[in-house]
Amino acid sequence: MATKNGNDRLAVMIDADNAQASLVQELLAEVSRYGTATIKRAYGDWTTPNLSKWKGVLHASAIQPIQQFRYTTGKNATDSALIIDAMDVLHSGHVDGFCLVSSDSDFTRLATRIREAGLAVYGFGERHTPEPFVAACDKFTYTEILKQKPDEAKAVVPVTLTMPKEIGDSIVSTISELPDLKLMVLQALEVVARDDGWATLASLGTQLTRNHSSFDSRNYGVSKLGDLMRKQPYLETKEVPVGESGQHTNLYVRRKNG
Repeated sequence: MATKNGNDRLAVMIDADNAQASLVQELLAEVSRYGTATIKRAYGDWTTPNLSKWKGVLHASAIQPIQQFRYTTGKNATDSALIIDAMDVLHSGHVDGFCLVSSDSDFTRLATRIREAGLAVYGFGERHTPEPFVAACDKFTYTEILKQKPDEAKAVVPVTLTMPKEIGDSIVSTISELPDLKLMVLQALEVVARDDGWATLASLGTQLTRNHSSFDSRNYGVSKLGDLMRKQPYLETKEVPVGESGQHTNLYVRRKNG
């Protein structure tokens, strides 16, 4: 089982057709929260003009471009190439986890297969990423929050997208709203709280992610989980000194009575 800590070796595999080149630096900084990116690859047909923005950032970020020609119109050969390479890397035993960068549901089964093998999966995609792929990851980060500076963070606002069909008609794809924060927090507290109702912030954060892989305090406009919990009127918090010096503290959270 992957240790899921900062020492993990990670394979970052980017579906360039469904990811933004402008967020590469922010993406890699986010990846560094979970470990070291020992493999960095981006997949696409680099002969097409729609990937031109990627060419300026690949070498600067030491990302290896993997060429995959489109053999047939309407078929995504890029997805297949990424999946095949991911399975090769999985069986090599050289990494502890994967970072899958895409908003495409085609990688849902890949994510579940990697987790079945005991490795961590961190997903990155836009808010319109289908829920099955989000749920298949240990942790899923919406890339919209990577565009924001911590002191300028705003809650991600769901929108409605209209995407054209090949026949010229249009279909409406509605992005589901963010889960209700109060319900999520109280459900997580029920699991991790001690007999007196108190739970450490760390245990609460871990349980929130277990229950909802896309949970991130930045989705609700606050950069740190502790600050988000302090703002909730239905919670009370306390800081408990750690060690004899008392220089460090642990934040505890519980539901208010009444």
